[in-house]
Amino acid sequence: RVHLDFFLWPRVFSTAQACVAMAKGAGKIKRSEDVVTREYTIHLKKLLHGIGFKKRAPRAVKEVKAFAKKMMGTDDVRVDTKLNKFLWSQGIKAVPGRVRVRLARKRNDDEEATDKLYTLCTHVVVERHQYKGLQTVNVDE
Repeated sequence: RVHLDFFLWPRVFSTAQACVAMAKGAGKIKRSEDVVTREYTIHLKKLLHGIGFKKRAPRAVKEVKAFAKKMMGTDDVRVDTKLNKFLWSQGIKAVPGRVRVRLARKRNDDEEATDKLYTLCTHVVVERHQYKGLQTVNVDE
């Protein structure tokens, strides 16, 4: 029979252990601070399943923005006009099934900007039905 009192006891740390734990946390490098460019394939068909016809293309733009925000960790996401044209190329209801995008995390030169970094989403042209085997790639600028 196990006594539950053992599990309920508070753990007591020495001050030395607390200082080491704080120092470890302070030494972490924030990866979202780096300027980087990557290429991703977004599977829009999966993201737009069950969405009404008249809301598909606007929703696709929102999904691309949400994907970029999640992958790059920036709140400020800007969609290039060519990417927007590609998403709307087949009309409002027949959005392409997949899209290859280049996400570039860049420094914000604007002085009044609240965020130091922003993400620019641009379209990477891929032949039709040639998305198979494409991986996420780091791009050197």
